[in-house]
Amino acid sequence: MRTRSTAWTPAPATVADSDPTRRAEELAELLTGRRTVVLTGAGISTSSGIPDYRSPGSPSRTPMTIDAFLASSENRRRYWARNHLGWRHMDAAQPNAAHRAITTLQTQGVVSGVITQNVDMLHMKAGSHAAIDLHGSYARVRCLDCGSVLSRHRHAEALEAANPGFTRRVVSRGAIEVAPDADAALEDIGDFVMLDCAECGGILKPDIVYFGEAVAKELVEHAYALLDEADALLIAGSSLTVMSGLRFARRAASTGKPLYIVNRGGTRADDLAELKIDHRCEVILPAVATLIETPRCTRV
Repeated sequence: MRTRSTAWTPAPATVADSDPTRRAEELAELLTGRRTVVLTGAGISTSSGIPDYRSPGSPSRTPMTIDAFLASSENRRRYWARNHLGWRHMDAAQPNAAHRAITTLQTQGVVSGVITQNVDMLHMKAGSHAAIDLHGSYARVRCLDCGSVLSRHRHAEALEAANPGFTRRVVSRGAIEVAPDADAALEDIGDFVMLDCAECGGILKPDIVYFGEAVAKELVEHAYALLDEADALLIAGSSLTVMSGLRFARRAASTGKPLYIVNRGGTRADDLAELKIDHRCEVILPAVATLIETPRCTRV
């Protein structure tokens, strides 16, 4: 099953909701007294300095696909040179107000689980517990042959040793554009040395679901079970362009669970949503958490 498309162009521009305070109040009223699963996408992390693919105004991108990665060692070498720079930016990123608000909502008992399409680990850094990482994590590297796993930090140290001065030379040329999946824009990689698995000599790959790969079946089933036990689904920061996220919106709708969406721009599930807020997650979600904590919202 193909889970991601490579046709990544910015979404059409939309006008943001003019009264975010009132919209946050509406969402808080709907969430109060309900166990809600939150599904997050790249739009929740943009204010942490991690770009996304689909928000209005984003640049067009051609991300790495699993087919391209496996096609040749030169493709892999170019990718690892770029990732060697891009992952550092992601590793340094910190949770923003939206991530922290979801953690607060978990503490309040409103959010019963978190499913994320992001690989940036910002939910974990914010203190959210048991988040399901649908698309993996930038912090691990996996061998495609023997299955061994090592930390990205450890692999970075090995790459530094194999490529002395590479990072310094590239950074000295100026700012580096970082892509959403810990990739980076880099034309000239010079004689960058890629490393194979130290255990078996196999192909190493960041433990991230590339475009064209399938999300692990057990993760999908775990996420479905989490949603089935909840009362509602909140989508935060995802256009639901790919089935990886859209299927959860459809699952909620098919089982009669209300769907709420907070996203800058349109989504593929807007017609299924009981409430759609076109605004930034870092504005709406903290306001919702504050309203529920106060509390000013009661369900009849």
